[in-house]
Amino acid sequence: MNARPTPPPRGRTALALGGAVAIGAMTAIQARVNGQLGVRLDNGILAGWVSFAVGLVLLSVPVLLSRAGRAALSRVGTGVRSGHVPWWMLVGGACGALTVSTQGLVAGILGVALFTVGVVAGQTLHGLLLDRVGFGPAGVVAVTPGRLLGGLCALVAVGFSLGGDVLAQAPWWMLVLPLLTGAGIAFQSAVNGRLGQRIASPLGATYVSFVGGVLVLSVSVGVSLLVGGAPEPLPTAFPGDLWLYLGGLLGAAYILLGVVIVARTGVLLMGLGAVLGQLVVSVLIDAIWPPAAGPAAWQVVGMVCAAVLSVLVALPWRSRARTRSPRRDRRSRENRRSRTGSA
Repeated sequence: MNARPTPPPRGRTALALGGAVAIGAMTAIQARVNGQLGVRLDNGILAGWVSFAVGLVLLSVPVLLSRAGRAALSRVGTGVRSGHVPWWMLVGGACGALTVSTQGLVAGILGVALFTVGVVAGQTLHGLLLDRVGFGPAGVVAVTPGRLLGGLCALVAVGFSLGGDVLAQAPWWMLVLPLLTGAGIAFQSAVNGRLGQRIASPLGATYVSFVGGVLVLSVSVGVSLLVGGAPEPLPTAFPGDLWLYLGGLLGAAYILLGVVIVARTGVLLMGLGAVLGQLVVSVLIDAIWPPAAGPAAWQVVGMVCAAVLSVLVALPWRSRARTRSPRRDRRSRENRRSRTGSA
């Protein structure tokens, strides 16, 4: 008889979900930082490049100066040449480039909360698909009723965000870009997680993602400068404008954390936890620093409630019968046999 696969301990799953919530919180803060930098420069793509470049510089220190980091990069090169690391495992950075560019173009105008719910839709739908086909490092993750209901609740949050005067305040493309960004985030999590497993180094996979993102954004910035001309000079005041460069640090932190935990949670559950952190923190940010165009108070309440519900119903709750230890199960069977024999 084939042994049933041992489910991951609930404590570890809860800890991983907490990490996903932290990823969402950092993403929300990064969105406002990069969005404000994009407004300051009047060039969201350049703001994304600055964010990625700062993150790459920060990651270069532990990766290039440590033996483990250099060995991980060596395994990437060897794996690419031998075919052990396929080319599609190297494109996670392109999705990250889309994320930071969209932050620079959209979040500074619509606000972090509205930007986040657009990301929710793309991330939820793509996360369900990637888990179902087994693209992520966790393999095939069944689309259970709870996960499906969680995805539907996340889409309800998007529905709340589109009410009122939002559509009249913003051009349509500002609402479409976050949807594409959400799909890219789900794909990036899956790809980086697979690469981290293949080279046995989450830090190395994160570094490869940032290198790819900088390359893609460098080309995009070049095209943007040729078409639109030179932007405003970068803010150089110290320390007053130093916070505008924190996007790269936050990006490096949450991408690395995502590589570590996505193998335990799956793409969808990690995305839902990140949604919860994003929405809560983004609402706080927009309340303290209101955007030029954003959702009304009733929309914010609806978005947060729907997002919290989406995470709760998608959690892998298990009945007591399924979580009992093998020793307790064996003892219960022996007791039943003894009672039957004595009857």
